[in-house]
Amino acid sequence: MKTLEFIEKIIEEKSTRIIEANDQIWEFAELAYHEYQSAGLLCQFLKDEGFTVETGLAGIPTCFQGTYSYGCGKPVVGILGEYDALSGLNQAAACPSRQPIIQGAPGHGCGHSALGAGALAAAIAVKEYLKTFKKGGTVIYFGCPAEEGAGSKQFMARAGLFDQVDFVYTWHPDSINQVDNSHNNAIMGANFHFKGLTSHAGSAPYLGRSALDAAELMSVGCNYLREHMIPEARIHYAYIDAGGTAPNVVQDRSTVRYEVRSPYVRQLTELFNRVVDVAKGAALMTGTSMNYDLSMAFTEYLPNKALAQIADACMQEIGAPKWTEEDYRLARQFLDSYDDTARKMIRDEIIQIYGEDRLEEILSKPLDSEIHPFDPNHIIQTAGSTDVGDVGYAVPTLNLRVAACCVGNVGHTWQMTAQTCSPIAHKGLLTAGKMIALSAIRTMERPDIIDAAKTETLKRNGGHYTCPLPDHVLPPLETY
Repeated sequence: MKTLEFIEKIIEEKSTRIIEANDQIWEFAELAYHEYQSAGLLCQFLKDEGFTVETGLAGIPTCFQGTYSYGCGKPVVGILGEYDALSGLNQAAACPSRQPIIQGAPGHGCGHSALGAGALAAAIAVKEYLKTFKKGGTVIYFGCPAEEGAGSKQFMARAGLFDQVDFVYTWHPDSINQVDNSHNNAIMGANFHFKGLTSHAGSAPYLGRSALDAAELMSVGCNYLREHMIPEARIHYAYIDAGGTAPNVVQDRSTVRYEVRSPYVRQLTELFNRVVDVAKGAALMTGTSMNYDLSMAFTEYLPNKALAQIADACMQEIGAPKWTEEDYRLARQFLDSYDDTARKMIRDEIIQIYGEDRLEEILSKPLDSEIHPFDPNHIIQTAGSTDVGDVGYAVPTLNLRVAACCVGNVGHTWQMTAQTCSPIAHKGLLTAGKMIALSAIRTMERPDIIDAAKTETLKRNGGHYTCPLPDHVLPPLETY
């Protein structure tokens, strides 16, 4: 039996339970660092499949790994799974109109339930291949929580979890089928705490020192800073604590969370330090004090081009998910659920990807039905960030994009939540599992590719992985 036929057979045999795993994790919809039921379900699945499971890794209760080795145990392939949800994006499954099941509750608006289940399918298929054909090797499923929070993979890399791994594959639910050609930004975030003095805002405001004023002046300063940073950089903020709800009391405390992004970590540190200086100035102007807790930072993600050679060929061999007319009908309904501005943007995106002559064709069947070739000379800078970048600086790593939602889908929306528990995502995650499994096995059979991938990583990281967070910064389990 050919390798692909074997992989397809294994995944199809286990498809019902794999899809049920997605749907259960989708229903749990647990936020960053609190994915106890989701992690527990995946761990039990791995144990049932003969993996040795270790939990509570890198100081994170919901971080785990499942390992299966055969023969000499070499080479070692890692497969990354995620399973955290986003706040406020609860939505009925497969429903193309806004209908939250529980108003304001979390939902899988980035498709991580599918990511975790699809990666699980791949790990099981690789395990069965090693066992059935008596091939030496190890497959490790890495359970990675909190990608939507302060991350986990940088803490995992810092703890050495990837040190003995030869290469890593993962995927992300997307609207397109392609080896990920993105250069994602590095990111760093911290909570800035201002302390002041309370006073009666009417009768004795001069005795107070407003921590809220300090937070607002920090925002003003950072807004002026935007003109004087590179155009690819970003600054985001959110008020965590405005110091109370009484206008007639001078606020003696405030907390504002800032995140900064730039294409490379080396640029990131400089920009972050400038934001810290702005915070110091805001405290000076208001007579308050300031301290900050650095709690998250991701290294930039870049695709490993050596691994991309293998994965691109495997994706072409497997082909896109096989959509039905019912899938296309549902996708059209989701596409129509966006407002006029979003739909115009989606039309422009379709023209850019498929060509203007195919616009009406794609709009009528808005699910990607082809594999878009990977061009190593066309890496696209994007503003988003992911902690997968830290894995890529520790060990050769590649992300695959596999269609699990309608063309033009906007991430972090209720539309994505709904599609993640639908036949569209079910087909996408099973296809992703096949693509990762075939890519992993083909790579294991190519020591020259593994060596080339490692050389590429060493050139990128200067000889070793350096975590963007100091050793004293621990996972912010309850504060981010």
